Amino acid sequence: MMSALRLLLLLPLLAAATAAGLRPESLAEIDDAIQQAVTDARTPGAVFRMERNGTVYQKAYGDRMILPKREVMTADTIFDAASLTKVVATTAAVMKLVESGKLDVEAPLSRYLPEFTGAGKEAITIRQLLTHSSGLRAGLPPDGDWQGKDAAYRLACAEPLPAPPGKAYRYSDINFILLGLLVEKIAGEPLDVHCHKQIFAPLKMKDSGFRSLEPGDTRRIAPTTLMQDGQPLRGVVHDPTARRMGGVAGHAGLFTTAADLGRFARMMLNVGEFDGVRIFKPETVAAMTSVQSPPGLPRRGFGWDIDSPYAGPRGEIFPVGSYGHTGWTGTRIWIDPFSKTSTIFLSNRNHPDENGSVIPLQHELGTLAARAVEGFDFQKVPGALARDPAKRRPSARKPKDGPVLNGIDVLKRDAFRQLRGRKIGLITNPTGIDRQRNSSIDLLHAAPGVKLVALFSPEHGIRGDLDHEKIGDTTDEKTGLPVYSLYGERRTPSPEQLEGIDTLVFDLQDIGCRFYTYISTMANCMEAAGKAKVRFVVLDRVNPIGPLVEGPVLTAERSFVAAHEIPLRHGMTAGELARLIHAERKFGTDLGVIRCEGGSPLRWFDATGLPWRDPSPNMRSLTAATLYPGVGLLEFCKLSVGRGTGTPFELLGAPYVDDLKLAAELNRDAVPGVRFVPVRFTPESSVFQGEECRGVRILLTDRNAFRAADLGLLLAVTLHRLHPEELALDRMAKLLGDAATLDAIRAGKPQAEIRTIRDRGLAAFLKRRGPHLLYPR
Repeated sequence: MMSALRLLLLLPLLAAATAAGLRPESLAEIDDAIQQAVTDARTPGAVFRMERNGTVYQKAYGDRMILPKREVMTADTIFDAASLTKVVATTAAVMKLVESGKLDVEAPLSRYLPEFTGAGKEAITIRQLLTHSSGLRAGLPPDGDWQGKDAAYRLACAEPLPAPPGKAYRYSDINFILLGLLVEKIAGEPLDVHCHKQIFAPLKMKDSGFRSLEPGDTRRIAPTTLMQDGQPLRGVVHDPTARRMGGVAGHAGLFTTAADLGRFARMMLNVGEFDGVRIFKPETVAAMTSVQSPPGLPRRGFGWDIDSPYAGPRGEIFPVGSYGHTGWTGTRIWIDPFSKTSTIFLSNRNHPDENGSVIPLQHELGTLAARAVEGFDFQKVPGALARDPAKRRPSARKPKDGPVLNGIDVLKRDAFRQLRGRKIGLITNPTGIDRQRNSSIDLLHAAPGVKLVALFSPEHGIRGDLDHEKIGDTTDEKTGLPVYSLYGERRTPSPEQLEGIDTLVFDLQDIGCRFYTYISTMANCMEAAGKAKVRFVVLDRVNPIGPLVEGPVLTAERSFVAAHEIPLRHGMTAGELARLIHAERKFGTDLGVIRCEGGSPLRWFDATGLPWRDPSPNMRSLTAATLYPGVGLLEFCKLSVGRGTGTPFELLGAPYVDDLKLAAELNRDAVPGVRFVPVRFTPESSVFQGEECRGVRILLTDRNAFRAADLGLLLAVTLHRLHPEELALDRMAKLLGDAATLDAIRAGKPQAEIRTIRDRGLAAFLKRRGPHLLYPR
């Protein structure tokens, strides 16, 4: 969901949308889906527009250009519409000629273009061209050095006919190349001139039209693919056939904006009329948007898609009978006449190369847009067509239990394109590694198109081997980059340190416990990024102790060991926590999360297939991480929790403890999943250094039944009862983070009653975190 700050800034727009029957929470989901696509480099940016009952929701996302330099996307960006040309320009022009009696859709094309004969092509009708049932191939041959419309026409006339007209469906650019040439023949003027006079000018689509191969003013135009000279196509049509035809063709070449397409869609919903100007007769709109394809073939209108294999942007809710079209560059328009809703999504997903893809996003946006329609029952739509079960898309499935790719692995797999053109400050330590144990520092330093500017180190330092405070700034020996400590004189990057950086990247392995300080570092850096107008990207990682949530939720004052109002064991990944904290703290940061892929990141670490790297000097095993939220609660008390031994957090004791009695008491109360063995140990460092401690070794016998918060409660209750003076229970307050729970322990209340007090905030937390989750539970 969008951050609270962005939601606040959009309140006037959302209020108007609500008045028009659009759900703000669904619009926020649309915002989130597109932002995630930008973060994942599926497109550098986009503009989304939704209109219902005359009220518009429109927003720009990301960048319109990333190479050779970055430009922020704006709502008035002009896009290469690609195949939207087929419906917004060519189909519209054809149907205007039909209305005037100059064309007959049932007539063969050869009546108007007599050279189009041979191999049975003389039987192809204009209807079959409009419905992609002509039998022609998908496109003209890409080879050769031909240029111009006459050459394109000769090639089209020489085309074979793989299937008889009217008997097969094949989406074909040739169909609309021919229709564009037909319009020019009948109208007696170029297609671009005719469309401007008949369609764009009457609709006041001031930014829409075809462009010559001379780019001219390109300041607002979203570029597409980088060419061999390193410069992107900008203001020149991306489609190579349309380029050979001079930039004006029936299948591609239109440039337009979301606002202009919104005017076109409004005209279609108003059955051909716009602001008192009639563009089409109502029966013409009906013909274009009702099924015109032969029986048994995918359902299409004249030009418009209704229920073909390319109708994914309809989503799962808009009825069959709504209509739209897509474009190669990442564009789409979808119009639902039943709810009077139009949705437009424009992107340049093939900038800087063809690796971007928005096909799944288009489908998701269709579903979300329909959910945003308030007060309309899509299950009871008179006149809607039945959906074809064979075309139903499978519902989303939970991730398989296979190997997990952390964010850095996803970034590496994608050749770092998510950060291309960025100047990076990296917040990391030795846990920032990929599946092959390559350091994120080294990977980003060598990444093509990425400039690593500086490193920022959390508690324990950039190499993770320091277990003290006041860690100073250094220089990384391998890369020569400055290393700024975030656990010394400052806990937050200074404005000076962020100079020359446009993106902070966070890659640290959290362990799923509130008082583990890496989340505090993340929150501090995210806030600093917001103030400095620097993008913040989390390379997400697994939560090694899984999705379980245990209280208490923090009610005390925030601190470095209490970053936010979350439970002791939060059951979230760092990326999910970043989204929650960002939204609730209103940082206003440009936040992105490169998600984990593959198997679920919410499993025990040893089920992920990932290599273990100690997250900190004393976090030496998964067992230690599992016990830590419980044992660590008492770390500020007068106890050793095993630091300075070979098994930190698996030992607990003090010189004043009777180890035999403590083990017996703890085993008697039987917390599921653990047993206690009386032991004596001497820490080599930390609390009670060099002194013999008597206490227990904690044996984890069933980690799935184990509850760390219950262990912490049992230890606190038992030790306070046995050693009320020596323990110094009040020191537990900072890590426990809830005064009511501590009061109940101090008062000696039954553990069942204490658990009820402790867990009272969990239900509200689960509701709070819901919109910010990235992975199925």
